[in-house]
Amino acid sequence: MRRLPVRPEIAAAEPYGAPHPDVPNRLNVNENPYPPPPEVVESVLARVRQAVAGANRYPDRDFAELREALARYLAAESGAVDLTADGVWAANGSNEVMLQIMLAFGGPKRVCASFDPSYSMYPEYARDTHTAWQPGKREADFTLDPAHAIGHIDRVGPTVVLLDSPNNPTGVVTPLADVEALARHTAGKAVLVVDEAYAEFRDARTPSAVSLVAKYPHVAVSRTMSKAFAFAGARLGYLAADPELIRCLRTVRLPYHLSALTQAAALGALEHATLMLSRVDELRERRDRLAAALVAMGLRVAPSEANFVLFGRFGDRRAVFARLLAAGVITREVGPEGWLRVSVGTEAETLAFLRALALTREELE
Repeated sequence: MRRLPVRPEIAAAEPYGAPHPDVPNRLNVNENPYPPPPEVVESVLARVRQAVAGANRYPDRDFAELREALARYLAAESGAVDLTADGVWAANGSNEVMLQIMLAFGGPKRVCASFDPSYSMYPEYARDTHTAWQPGKREADFTLDPAHAIGHIDRVGPTVVLLDSPNNPTGVVTPLADVEALARHTAGKAVLVVDEAYAEFRDARTPSAVSLVAKYPHVAVSRTMSKAFAFAGARLGYLAADPELIRCLRTVRLPYHLSALTQAAALGALEHATLMLSRVDELRERRDRLAAALVAMGLRVAPSEANFVLFGRFGDRRAVFARLLAAGVITREVGPEGWLRVSVGTEAETLAFLRALALTREELE
């Protein structure tokens, strides 16, 4: 068979994606377990119907109406009252937003830095854009030591620094003062991207890094409608940044990258932002009860401000994962060896997980 001229670095790579087996309790990809309410469905359908009627025309490639709606929402959620539409960008999920950042600021002979454990897609963004990937390390408790982070940045000389807070897969938040220390240090050297995919689940006392954008034009804060906003299937991610940084992203985006249907669906959901986020407090409270239950079982738990919990440590996490799966509960093998991550589901899903985990531990002991 004639071989394809595939790039060597991806020749043996497997496509990214979490498994989606048909089990009753899917707790592996950090989805909001509650579907959009009926009122939201009707608003989305009305807007999509209107968009389809004009689908013979290309959509607004700069999606002005959507950017205005996102700016209003993000300003209210983060408290950054000076945020306007020209300081917001969006794409098909925060994955595409991140890839656009790497296309604009990464590339051959350039470096992207982050701090492990971190989101497993980060090195793939780097690989796909021919950017060198140079991760530093977090502390044993998964916090980030600013002195170590700054030293790592000085050693590897990145043009892009990716910092997820709350961190995936641990849920740990980096304090805003530490984020700002990195912002000061990277000014004039790199773009600092603060990935706040899980920000709506953070503690009410935890400020958003969106407040830094006006002060530091090289800082971008990424968000998504996939998690707390219960809109993962719509694929809409966005960021707040200085308009000049966004101009660079507009240069590398594909033409008309956000379809008219995606724009319409997102606008319909944003009309009901309060309703879409109505389960967040409930999920936060359930997360904390889940963490307490895991600690009561004698397990270690990372302090999470997201909608998932990292727990361990297991001598053979693969065996624990497999037995939970056999019991109808899928978790995620991710992060440091010996740990598993479980999403916060409904009350019934959470109870099913805890029961299955208790039985699994009895069987393995």
